[in-house]
Formats: sequence, structure tokens, C-alpha cells
Amino acid sequence: MVAVDGALVPDPRRRLPGRGAWLHPDPDCLRLAERRRAFPRALRVPGPLDAQVLHGLLRHHEQEAPDRTSGHGSHPVPGRQTRKQVDPS
Repeated sequence: MVAVDGALVPDPRRRLPGRGAWLHPDPDCLRLAERRRAFPRALRVPGPLDAQVLHGLLRHHEQEAPDRTSGHGSHPVPGRQTRKQVDPS
């Protein structure tokens, strides 16, 4: 996401100008980042930023994936649990 005219705007293609920031697709992470005032710091902009667009997108994302586990620290990464390290020797 990037800051555009005082609002947080998603930039999935990473093409918009300016500093960008990453966020887990989890409403709890968004609320925590807002509470900690992380977006103005990460994007180096003065004052608060409007995150209504992101709240809407995350609500839509949750409705599409209702079987997703929620909670802090439980961000499933496909394929990561099944990978095993191979000894190169």
C-alpha cells in the first residue's frame, strides 16, 4: 500500500509512486497497525491516514475465505509446513 492524498491505497502491482508498506491480509493486523500509528511512520508522511479502503478490502477478503484461521501469529503460508530441508552432501 501507499499513501495518496491522506489515504492508504492498495498497490498490489507495486507501480504507484512513493514509499510502500506491506500488511498481512488480516483485519487484526490492520487494526494493530493503526493503533500503533505504523502507517505514517512506515510511509514517512505526517498525520493520520484514512484506511477505510483497506478495511473494506479486508472484509471482502475474509468473506471470500471463511475457512481461514484467524488470530495473532496464525498467518498460513501455503506449502511452508510440508517443506523439508535437504542435506546437500
